[in-house]
This record gives sequence, C-alpha cells and structure tokens, in this order.
Amino acid sequence: QVQLVESGGGLVQPGGSLRLSCAASGLAMDTYTIGWFRQVAGKEREAVSYISTVTGSKYYADSVKGRFTISRDNANNTVYLQMNSLKPEDTAVYYCVTDYSWYKVKAGTGEYWGQGTQVTVSS
Repeated sequence: QVQLVESGGGLVQPGGSLRLSCAASGLAMDTYTIGWFRQVAGKEREAVSYISTVTGSKYYADSVKGRFTISRDNANNTVYLQMNSLKPEDTAVYYCVTDYSWYKVKAGTGEYWGQGTQVTVSS
C-alpha cells in the first residue's frame, strides 16, 4: 500500500521560507515521478513542481521559478520542496503526488496523493 505523508506546512510572513517534506512508503521512489500540487479553496489544483527520480528532470511552475527548489532523497524515499521568498499568493494546501508516469503527474492525474499540508503566507 502506497502512502504519502506531507509535513512542514505552517504560517510564515511574506519573504519567509518553509520546507515541505513528503515521505513515501510502499513504493520504490527511484522509479517514480513525484512532486507537489497546490490548491486554494474554490480554485483548481495547480502543479507547483515535480521531479523524475529516474532521470532527475524537474518541472517548476513559472510562478515559483527562482524561489522554490525540489529535491529528493531516494535512500529515505522522501522529496522536499524548499520554498523561499514566500508571497501571500503562495497560500494554499500543498499536496504531494506520485506516479510511475511523468505525464500523469503533469496532468494532475497521478495515482497516489497525500492528505495535504496547509501553507499560509501572511503578516
């Protein structure tokens, strides 16, 4: 059984930083694409960043390029999202997602999702 458990969310002031973690169990993470989507209530879920643990290829949404960094620790089956220079518009529930297919993750139809962690950027 695959499980994704996110942590690291919270309240931070604009300009601050947070690091999200997603611990995966029940799969060999070195064969998956894994990453992060976010959702604001009443809006569609959007891709933030994801990484292929096979090729190392990474995707970043234009809105987070230069501020967010995705990394993975295959040995510990964990993926991280370092978020710097946070803005109020980054406020959302952040979800970890994984699938064998890069394209399914890209489309938001990845097979496995975490429960989400709230990130709030506010003064």
